[in-house]
Amino acid sequence: MTGTGSPRSGAPGTPTRPTYFADLTSPEIAALRQSSRTPVLLLPLGAVEPHGPHAPLTTDQLISTGMCERAAVDLADDPKVRVLLLPPLPYGVTRYAAGFAGAVGVSEDTLHAVLVDVCGSLIDQGLRWLVLVNNHFEPEQVATVRRAVATIQQEHGVTVGHLDLVRRRNAERLTEEFRAGSCHAGRYETSLVLAERPGLVDVERMRALPANPVDMPAAMARGQRDFTAMGMPDAYCGAPADATAAEGAATFDTLAGMLVETIRALVRE
Repeated sequence: MTGTGSPRSGAPGTPTRPTYFADLTSPEIAALRQSSRTPVLLLPLGAVEPHGPHAPLTTDQLISTGMCERAAVDLADDPKVRVLLLPPLPYGVTRYAAGFAGAVGVSEDTLHAVLVDVCGSLIDQGLRWLVLVNNHFEPEQVATVRRAVATIQQEHGVTVGHLDLVRRRNAERLTEEFRAGSCHAGRYETSLVLAERPGLVDVERMRALPANPVDMPAAMARGQRDFTAMGMPDAYCGAPADATAAEGAATFDTLAGMLVETIRALVRE
């Protein structure tokens, strides 16, 4: 399935669009292995879970896909790499939102198995340059993605790229709300959705939401394991009313730039 975000400008009057792996034919995929440009495949990860009363369940996947699309377009004319988007994996480890309608989660073992199997299938075909892009930051999800990267390295001897946004060196480049750990469906995430799929945000409801400053990492450290216990009865924290499409576009530029760096570092290895 192709993405829905706005393409970036290429030649005058001709928008540049990313290449979607599943839109190609089998012979076209086979030809990637003989190309002079290294094929790098991006796998967007997300979750299906509540994001306040105003933002869509698919927020995390939407962000992952949007940054992958932008990075692919930014590298469209690169002579050394050719970036393609794999179909996104929509389901993640989702327990903190389990008490809310719409939360659909999988276990850590299921997610780990899918990631290892998908990447292994591609590696066995000679498509070894892979990057996992995750924007669902539930600790069990983050730990499982990291574990999958380690398992693939152990089983296939291949390093899989992983833009781990909660690592301090990466988080420091993002917005103040993100760094504060109070960004589930808040200004940070809602701005990104407004930049990518504004029609999915209930803006009237968003503008009426009061700020809800919750330090999610600190709450998790205290043993609180669901949104309600954390002080998020409406499945959001932060300040969604302050969200803007302009901030989201700027944040997407930062995220895409970080992903481009990850891609280049992977290919250099």
